[in-house]
Amino acid sequence: MLLFACSKSFAAPADELRALLEQGRSADAYALGRSRSEELGKPDFDFYYGIAALDSGHAGEGVLALERYVVRFPDNDRARLELARGYFVLGELVRAREEFETVLRKDPPPAVQATIERFMDSIRAQETRYAATATGYVEIGGGYDSNVNSGIGSPVISVPTLGTVQLTQAGVKSGSSFLHLGAGGSMSHPVAAGVALLGGASAEFKLNAGSFDKQFDQGALAAYGGVSAIRDKDLYRATFSLSTLEVDYNRFRDAASVGGEWHRQVDELNTGSVFLQYARLQYPSSPARDADFYGAGVGWRRAFVAPMRPVLQVQALLGQEKNDASPVRDDLSRELYTLRGGLALTPAARWGVSVGLSYTRSRFKDADPLFLVKRDDDYYGFDAGVSYRLTRQLTLRGDYLHSDNRSNIELYKYTRDLISFRARYEF
Repeated sequence: MLLFACSKSFAAPADELRALLEQGRSADAYALGRSRSEELGKPDFDFYYGIAALDSGHAGEGVLALERYVVRFPDNDRARLELARGYFVLGELVRAREEFETVLRKDPPPAVQATIERFMDSIRAQETRYAATATGYVEIGGGYDSNVNSGIGSPVISVPTLGTVQLTQAGVKSGSSFLHLGAGGSMSHPVAAGVALLGGASAEFKLNAGSFDKQFDQGALAAYGGVSAIRDKDLYRATFSLSTLEVDYNRFRDAASVGGEWHRQVDELNTGSVFLQYARLQYPSSPARDADFYGAGVGWRRAFVAPMRPVLQVQALLGQEKNDASPVRDDLSRELYTLRGGLALTPAARWGVSVGLSYTRSRFKDADPLFLVKRDDDYYGFDAGVSYRLTRQLTLRGDYLHSDNRSNIELYKYTRDLISFRARYEF
């Protein structure tokens, strides 16, 4: 009887963690694991401790433990699923997708497939309009743009220094249908526990149908690289990127930027973030607009326990664009403030829905040389998207964007509605 009563004290720590998890006592399992830190690094202990950490709101610690386990046992699908869930909670959607897809390629049981696909649908719903978070993709589509050149509604405006002016057709609002083509991808490569190298590239083209509007055809090329690191409840990411925007097959703007992010998991449903960015902006055909951009912001990501798996994200950005032409054009320097909120839903299997609101306030430093007043702009944007996954690789998506730029200078006022439909194949 004495040996039976004391047998529990000789149970392996991993077995104690498993027993607590089976009883639904994740917080107690996590606390026990923390008190037995000397066991970290032992595979069974790492496995159960990782799950306990995830379930009790410590995704960073859980990910580190599960990464150690998966390195030793790469064929354990349960461990990969839990690791993917940890990445998902932290907002590391690229790495979450990679782990989920690794398990899917092994053709798991239908119930497991259904669970993974719901996570994948949520990831797709959280992707922004131009995000390329798949390992690789190609897409084709089209739509209609009510204002391809961001032109104003009336061709006649009053300019204080010139009087009444008739604008050329290129400055007046013009609508056109368009063809969309895109390709790209992203990757992550783990180099140590909790540390991964990131990289990706994309090419997007918007080709207008109208003979006049073809001069506003656009091409966007971008590439980035960086590193991410997970420590306890914190995710750190540093990136460097290069991009080029072409208009009518001529370089319009080149950008080189560096950025840093810090994401803090407050609990299993809430994550806060802080980010910094610097970008060098160059305009090959209009060097008077060359500038340096400095930005800092904060964000919040909130997941809800509900059937449609809603995820709410809000961001606030404070930025400054400083013109550095020779001579300096302070009328092109500005301070800007941006607020954005977005909601992503998965209303049913294979479906994703997203909506977002944006506001940007721009205040320019000096008076416009033609209009003799400092330019003040207020931009309002609304976007919505719906996606449906036909197969594991093929997704159909429809998007709508409404833009309204209000300015105290008539030349910069415009509204725009853009509707697009795309088919994306991921590999």
